[in-house]
Amino acid sequence: MPNNIRQVALERFAIAAIVFAELLGTSLWFSANAAASDLVRAWGLSTAQIGHLTSAVQLGFIAGTLGFSLSGLADRFRASRIVAACALFGAVSNAGFALLSDGLATALVWRFLTGISLAGIYPLGMKLVVGWAPQRAGEVLGWLVGMLTLGTALPHGIRVIGAGLSWQGVVLTSSLLALLGAAIIFRLGDGPHLPAPSSKRKPGWGSVLLAFKVPAFRASAFGYFGHMWELYAFWAVVPMLLAALVPAQAVAGWSFAIIGAGAVGCVLGGLLSARIGGARIAAFALAGSGAMCALSPWLGSAPLPLALAMLLFWGLTVPADSPQFSALSARACPPELIGSALALQNSIGFLITVIAIAIVAPAVDTLGSAIGLILLPGPILGLLAIAPLALGKILMPAR
Repeated sequence: MPNNIRQVALERFAIAAIVFAELLGTSLWFSANAAASDLVRAWGLSTAQIGHLTSAVQLGFIAGTLGFSLSGLADRFRASRIVAACALFGAVSNAGFALLSDGLATALVWRFLTGISLAGIYPLGMKLVVGWAPQRAGEVLGWLVGMLTLGTALPHGIRVIGAGLSWQGVVLTSSLLALLGAAIIFRLGDGPHLPAPSSKRKPGWGSVLLAFKVPAFRASAFGYFGHMWELYAFWAVVPMLLAALVPAQAVAGWSFAIIGAGAVGCVLGGLLSARIGGARIAAFALAGSGAMCALSPWLGSAPLPLALAMLLFWGLTVPADSPQFSALSARACPPELIGSALALQNSIGFLITVIAIAIVAPAVDTLGSAIGLILLPGPILGLLAIAPLALGKILMPAR
């Protein structure tokens, strides 16, 4: 087999392996939400307290990404080793939540630790996949974030398939999947386009902040921040919105379908990004999900098929811009800061999600589907931030 054909085959295999491992590892993210109804009965939790479990993961993720980015650790060690170690740690902490929690207080600790582990799985997974195909960053990140989205939906799918499983069984299944993901990444290693960590050029504390001096990075990062106001708050309330529309036994299946539809949006956006540009894909996705935010007050009164179709379209568009923001940021920042810059961008974005979830989750009971109006400022501000890049008024730095 000629060397170039062998290289292409290896690249495709590696990308598929990373994407699959990310699907397995990120199933840890919403494992508690798939068990929400059981936890309400077992521990007497309210809707707002279920939201606290989600926020604990987000806070752990923020703490982890801040540590990785500001210390420069994300670019000091091999990305594959960080991802594998964090997936292993996440599997253990998620199992601790299932087996050792006896109420909300201990559960919050375990979910926080799981969030820390995800700080190494997700941003470093993006760095890892770009290291195999930097020339196709928008496309390959579309696949990777698509699998993150599907991984987020996966616990709901496990709940549907294993209807007889206890909530602990559903959560522990995610831990087993994360262990498999860790093994895959550890065996694969880093890509040929990632510079090996060098003691001569280790990023120092705070070096990552230099990325914000690049106009294209700022446009992408601030667009991402607007997008994050909407994304995780929407995912967190999907089961709550569905509870008012469909029978209780159908909530898990429809939650999987609506959240999982985002994987299709991410992949399609990635494939189209080479033709029309990642910034434009991000703008179109923000416009689509923003339209659903504006139309959300009519979900409750719409015929059921139309309401479900609207939620599916919302689920399709709401994460579709995320891989493009990551690809744009990776292209715009200095190469030696890619891991740290993506981690910091994620850290700030997820801090925004904690605020959004804290506001939105308790308000669902009173506002119902009109909750989308609280999410609407995110897509609007994201569009304003990305517009100069989408319209060509800001150009990517030459490499």
